[in-house]
Amino acid sequence: MSTPADFEPMEKGFDLAQAIAEADRCLLCHDAPCSAGCPAETDPGRFIRKLRFKNITGAVRTIKHNNILGAACGVLCPTARLCEEKCSAIFKSQECPEGADRPIAIGKIQRFLVEYAWHQGIQVLEKGAPRPQKVAVVGSGPAGLSCAAELAKEGFGVTVFEARPEPGGVLRYGVVSYRCSQDFLNRELDDVRALGVEFKCNHPVNGQRDAEKLLAEGYSAVFLAPGLWQAASLKKQRPAIKGLWSSVDFLAALRDGRFAEMRDAVAGRTVAVIGGGSVAMDCIGAAARLDAADVYLVYRRSYAQMPAEPDERIEAQEAGVHFLLLNQPVDYVTDGGRISGLKLVRTRLGEADASGRRRPEAVEGSEWVLPADLVIEAIGNQAPDDSPAWYPRVKVNDRRLIEVDPDTGRTSVEGIFAGGDIVRGPALVVQAVQDGKVAARAIKDYLTQ
Repeated sequence: MSTPADFEPMEKGFDLAQAIAEADRCLLCHDAPCSAGCPAETDPGRFIRKLRFKNITGAVRTIKHNNILGAACGVLCPTARLCEEKCSAIFKSQECPEGADRPIAIGKIQRFLVEYAWHQGIQVLEKGAPRPQKVAVVGSGPAGLSCAAELAKEGFGVTVFEARPEPGGVLRYGVVSYRCSQDFLNRELDDVRALGVEFKCNHPVNGQRDAEKLLAEGYSAVFLAPGLWQAASLKKQRPAIKGLWSSVDFLAALRDGRFAEMRDAVAGRTVAVIGGGSVAMDCIGAAARLDAADVYLVYRRSYAQMPAEPDERIEAQEAGVHFLLLNQPVDYVTDGGRISGLKLVRTRLGEADASGRRRPEAVEGSEWVLPADLVIEAIGNQAPDDSPAWYPRVKVNDRRLIEVDPDTGRTSVEGIFAGGDIVRGPALVVQAVQDGKVAARAIKDYLTQ
């Protein structure tokens, strides 16, 4: 029988010898392409160079100065298609005509350095000299944390308003514990608190004009980063069917003390997860660990077109998950108000769509039903229907995403800035971190002009 302990252990990271040995493989590029490949400007070329020359404190300082969530990004970033994809160690050269076998493990080195600093008590960041202005940050996900930390380093008083009981946003409530444990996340949050950032949890800013009222309450600027917590559904409105879950609710339940409830709901049953991204991978992995009898991943495109990372797909297959590809969910089958199956239609790939992937087209007459006891929708998140009312003067698009100047994070309202998923739509943690940094720079300029 599964227990909470099955969800807590993270894969062990590098030790000192492993990290140094990996750094010693670095070619010490003058204009390191890996650094150009990091959306958050964490500068792996610099911190790996410092580690190679045994300047561990300097390496940690580089990471944390550039990315307050350096440890989380080291674990959660798809480094294989970001910094590591640019690594010169994988390219052929006159000295190595066959090419190297793999890039430098940048993400693992990055995680090691931050963890090493925690264990050794190495402090590399300091509060800035106090300034009179206060800034409100709405949301404690990656964008909010990044913005808060950058402003605190500049001496501004920063208060983070979080609707949920604990800070962390998607890092806490949207990622399974064996990828990012509570203790690991809490250590990262301690680095933010050490800068003087104040957190007000169980404090939603989601009433009529609530975000704009913060300016009237003494805050000189506001940064909006509430994230996207309304899950998309096959239906315009998710029907009230027992056994039908959104990925948001399913993953959050595993993080907020309802483990026994979820184990009882999943163990010995057939689970179908709709989607093909990293969130879907977390859902199927969690269902397998909860002792589901069978877990099916249902995806309307092909294996090669799945947005999930290759290692995530392989891990799911090794866990025994069944991949039902080229199948489009169209409806639910119920029995007495409870899920009993998922109605599907087979698809074939047609011409490329706006995403560059071949569009799935339904095969006429191919409808069938997959028996299932639970269905989890992992098909993306969206802005809550009422979110524009929280900041009615802030301009939003037809998806209710906030429109900003991409170079500053400025919204249409003076003093209000925004970033993260509420601006981009669902995106990477590292991109949200950069949004927070960009907005913090602009807020500093705005408050000191």
